[in-house]
Amino acid sequence: MIGRKNGRASPLLLVLLALGIFFVTYNLLTMIISNRTGGGDSLDTSFSRSDPVTQMPEDFKTSGKLLFHVALTATDAPYSKWQCRIMYYWYKKVKEMPGSEMGGFTRVLHSGNPDNLMEEIPTFVVDPLPEGLDRGYIVLNRPWAFVQWLEKATIEEDYILMAEPDHVFVNPLPNLARGGYPAAFPFFYIKPTEHENVIRKFYPKDMGPVTNVDPIGNSPVIIKKSTLEKIAPTWMNVSLSMKDDPETDKAFGWVLEMYAYAVASALHGVQHTLRKDFMLQPPWDLEVGKKFIIHYTYGCDYSLKGELTYGKVGEWRFDKRSHLRGPPPRNLSLPPPGVPESVVTLVKRVNEATANIPGWDNV
Repeated sequence: MIGRKNGRASPLLLVLLALGIFFVTYNLLTMIISNRTGGGDSLDTSFSRSDPVTQMPEDFKTSGKLLFHVALTATDAPYSKWQCRIMYYWYKKVKEMPGSEMGGFTRVLHSGNPDNLMEEIPTFVVDPLPEGLDRGYIVLNRPWAFVQWLEKATIEEDYILMAEPDHVFVNPLPNLARGGYPAAFPFFYIKPTEHENVIRKFYPKDMGPVTNVDPIGNSPVIIKKSTLEKIAPTWMNVSLSMKDDPETDKAFGWVLEMYAYAVASALHGVQHTLRKDFMLQPPWDLEVGKKFIIHYTYGCDYSLKGELTYGKVGEWRFDKRSHLRGPPPRNLSLPPPGVPESVVTLVKRVNEATANIPGWDNV
């Protein structure tokens, strides 16, 4: 494991210059949306892995139970709804297990209006970005949703887990963050040092080396609420600025908002304890073991002999994108023999949730 140093010497003026443009953008956007809403309250890839892991310094390890609030952003589309229902089912089951430090739960709904899951899942409604501002990249709404939620909601816990609808809890999750060190999962495809020229547009040299930008996204992250309240507006503004820059948009593509969170954190001098055990991603991760979350972002395609056929539709498959317009049916067929434990566990967890959620087909 590699220890990281937090210290850096940067003049206050340079910090203010680096961040000033982002806060101006945030204030302007807040005024625009407030006016539009009348000021109301509703406001692939290389699979070679070389992720660094940063161990939490001993000085910041503390004892005692520290609850964290589980929050995920979502839309009112059927595709988002069925994933949220499965996610919430497993949250409720794992929350009560020994070793869990999960507190409350909130689905931050950034569609601007209540939907039919309000009574089933604890939900806080916020506004989407002004029409056209996301340019078809709906994930840009995520940081804006967190800004609104943090400003307006009553959150009892001092820590927050930023999660996603396609997360399934598989083991009791303790609070992996302590002191000033949030915990995050290192993504093998987030590589700030390989995009230094682009990163430097948003993270000036005077702020420190590019290695200060962690190889992470905003989820899964467990972070102190007060820290996230500082980072979130910058995260939003960096996301919008990156999307406005053609070179950056092309370089980062569908993970742009993830890079924006990493850069925003670095601008505030925040680095994360990197935990590979935070999450697994089938079909690339083969075993569940002691990991805490299954992230089913990738399609799982196999032959009937149990051979992975990634990039080609398999004779057996599970892919969330096969169910864009409605939920998957109950009792999905299990994978053929030879398929990794991670995939088998995922399908079994989906099946258990859909079998026990009332009115599963009514999304």
